[in-house]
Amino acid sequence: MQWEQLLSLKRQGDTSKRLRKEQDDTRLGFEVDYDRIIFSSAFRSLQDKTQVIPLSKTDFVHTRLTHSLEVSVVGRSLGRLVGKQILEKRPYLQDIHGFHMNDFGAIVAAAALAHDIGNPPFGHSGEKAIGEYFKTGKGQQYRDSLTDKEWQDLVDFEGNANGFNLLTASRPGIEGGLRISYATLGAFMKYPKESLPKKPTANIADKKYGFFQCDKDFFQDVAQELGLIPNKEGEDTGYERHPLAYLVEAADDICYTIIDFEDGINLGLIAEDYALEYLIKLVKNTVQVEKYKSLTTKEDRISYLRALAISSLISDAVAIFLENEELILAGKYPYALTEQGQYTAQIKDILDISRKNVYQSREVVEKEVIGYRIINTLLDTFCTAYNNKFEGRESNYDKLVLKMLPERFVTEKMNLYDRLLHICHFVSTLTDGKAVLLYNTITGAR
Repeated sequence: MQWEQLLSLKRQGDTSKRLRKEQDDTRLGFEVDYDRIIFSSAFRSLQDKTQVIPLSKTDFVHTRLTHSLEVSVVGRSLGRLVGKQILEKRPYLQDIHGFHMNDFGAIVAAAALAHDIGNPPFGHSGEKAIGEYFKTGKGQQYRDSLTDKEWQDLVDFEGNANGFNLLTASRPGIEGGLRISYATLGAFMKYPKESLPKKPTANIADKKYGFFQCDKDFFQDVAQELGLIPNKEGEDTGYERHPLAYLVEAADDICYTIIDFEDGINLGLIAEDYALEYLIKLVKNTVQVEKYKSLTTKEDRISYLRALAISSLISDAVAIFLENEELILAGKYPYALTEQGQYTAQIKDILDISRKNVYQSREVVEKEVIGYRIINTLLDTFCTAYNNKFEGRESNYDKLVLKMLPERFVTEKMNLYDRLLHICHFVSTLTDGKAVLLYNTITGAR
């Protein structure tokens, strides 16, 4: 892979080439990506979507929106630090093509900002709930009418693939969705493969999938424009990662490792004494003991340690990336950056205690149970009504149900796969609160 190709400014529908050296630096294309994402309704909905604690009303807890903003900030730092070193190593990228250090930061920041944009309500349990409606619920009735890959898209519903669709899918008058640059889309695609074969290798890029069957053609267009390396044979589609996708993933890993841990402490689910014990190796070279002792509140002490820990992990991720840049460009680096660093053991220990005390806490489990019931009910109600209308046998109830669809979801889909995925897209865009409200309306709970 070549950096000058990986940093493509092309957007869906372009008929002429966009050259970096001709860009207006006051309105750079990669920065436009960030702006388009942050002003989108899909991004706005993240303010009421679960990060860890579903339906939480406390001031401490992060939502998907605050998490995404923080991941973007970390991603920008990672991109700039890496970009600076790459330009020093390959000066032609700046001298001939006009790329700057901040371009790398802008691409990673925009992709990181969007990294959770496709996640449904109620966190990762929301993804599982959509999948299980088809795998074990009433959605099983559709299996025989779909191809294996279409079915896998549904039973293994993936927020990353849904995000790619939200960013790129056309609708009347809006061709190409948000029309994000191909470089940013490449950095966004942590799993550049289709849903089958599932986990064919231990390569980190094969861990999940990154696009639905309905988006396959455009995905391939993006991959080919960027010069990504194909790694699947026959009819299966998959590629090695865009190098900057490693930085987007690292930014996410760093933030949820440290900040979910911080949330757990602030909520009282993890004892404060664990903070220094688990973070000491990450902060020992930068912590100022006197300053730490002078902080009088738990929140301030944890915030100070969190900032130092994130800084250490950023430096480590940058070092690992640069050490392995040639392997990454050759498509021969099958690991996450945080899996190969000097702090890998500490990250695992922190995640283990967060998993035990936060992710599996009674509050989280109880609200995930509620989320499963809500999503199952919404999918069954809207899939049934939507298909009944297409087949010409809608009831008066179905007509009323479909009137609750937002205007942009009132559209006809000619095949079953598109109809089912259309309703999954709708449910995935709901905030936690809106999902609860719709559920209460349908079940008569209010």
